[in-house]
Order: sequence, then structure tokens, then C-alpha cells
Amino acid sequence: MIRAICKDMAILSRKSVPATREDVQVLDDLLDTLRANADGCVGLAANMIGVNKRIIAFSIGPVNIGMINPVITKRNRPYDTEEGCLSLEGVRQTKRYESIEVEFLDRNFKQHKQIFTDFTAQIIQHEVDHCEGIII
Repeated sequence: MIRAICKDMAILSRKSVPATREDVQVLDDLLDTLRANADGCVGLAANMIGVNKRIIAFSIGPVNIGMINPVITKRNRPYDTEEGCLSLEGVRQTKRYESIEVEFLDRNFKQHKQIFTDFTAQIIQHEVDHCEGIII
């Protein structure tokens, strides 16, 4: 289901709680909402649709990927950049890393550990920040 984008700072600034198997529908809603906003969005976190769960979705080209309970375990090569967000107005300065390692569960709750680089790594970092209640 396509959900409205949350702009409430009280919701966005709360740290998300771990997701369970009962929360898979939230991942589906995130993926539907990401597709519906594809013209101006490359990633979403569950709190951006008003759900306080540690779930993110993002695009790599035409492919949309979901992660449940993502945790960044390694960061390499920091850089400064500007980012925008559907939940916020304008762009803001932030620090990101060119390469990250992420541990996460897929929709079947299978454990993964994967390295991401460049823009994909930046998107994931932005969405994981949302899970931590960090607003750029």
C-alpha cells in the first residue's frame, strides 16, 4: 500500500525499534511508496511512513531492495556531501562514507552481510540514520 510521507519531527526523531516477522507488510508498504515516489526519491525508512520499525527500502537503478534491521558494521573513506529528503525541505550538509558494510535481514529473515559503495552506500547511510532518529 502506498503511504503518505511523514514530516512530523517528533516521529522522525525517535529511534526505531527492531522489526519482527509480523512487520513484513511494512516493508511491502515501503517498497510500494518508494515506487510511487520514484521520480524524486531513492530511499525510505519506515518512520518516513509513520512506522517506528527498523526497516528501509532503496533503489539501485530499476531494482528496489528492502532491508530489515540494518546495521552498519564498517565505514571507510569519509566525505562531506549535501542531501535532500522527502520528509524535509531543501538540502543539508552531512558526512558520509564511500564504503560501508551492512548486516541485515531480507524479507524472509535470512541474515546477510554485504559491502556497498558510492551512491548506494550514501542512500543506505541516510536511511539507517532515519532508523536512529537522526535527521540530516
